[in-house]
Amino acid sequence: MAANKNKNQRSLLLHRVIMVGSGGVGTSALTLQFMYDEFVEDYEPTKADSYRKHVLLDGEEVQTDILDTAGQEDYAAIRDNYVHNAEGFLLVFSITEHESFTATAEFRGQILHVKAEEDKIPLLAMGNKSDLEEGRPIPMEKFRSKAEELGVQYVETSAKTRASVDKVFFDLMREIRAKKMSENKDKNSKKKKKQQE
Repeated sequence: MAANKNKNQRSLLLHRVIMVGSGGVGTSALTLQFMYDEFVEDYEPTKADSYRKHVLLDGEEVQTDILDTAGQEDYAAIRDNYVHNAEGFLLVFSITEHESFTATAEFRGQILHVKAEEDKIPLLAMGNKSDLEEGRPIPMEKFRSKAEELGVQYVETSAKTRASVDKVFFDLMREIRAKKMSENKDKNSKKKKKQQE
């Protein structure tokens, strides 16, 4: 029975996600909220942390690996290695800090540079700390229109209240799954074409 369980675990579809954002925007709080349903206010990560969770995605059991880079974006070699191996990205900023929003365009550029050979890269922009609405320096519409300009979905979240936390992770996993299905379809049609020649 244990062998069967291990076999099933290995065969689950795996989605590799990276949380990217400036220091203090809440990537760790969002990750911990998604993983454990709890808000940790004073979490001080010193390095990137990796998590794995089994979830039910549209009726299918899958695994998601989440890498919280925890401010490690400054180290180019580490960042490029993370980005190269990831399948989807959550670009996180705080709705109360305009600079953190501006940084998401830079992070997106770095991701596109490393993943230059890939067509469509699953990316979502997250405006975190929506519970601090009164501290918002820029209206939501500006964030939304900039995200549209960058070609990414935009969602506002709150690690504190858990608002839209599951939504962003599940939406990103759906994008990753759609990309994998499209790539598999392309591979299969190329394989068939080759066999017919």
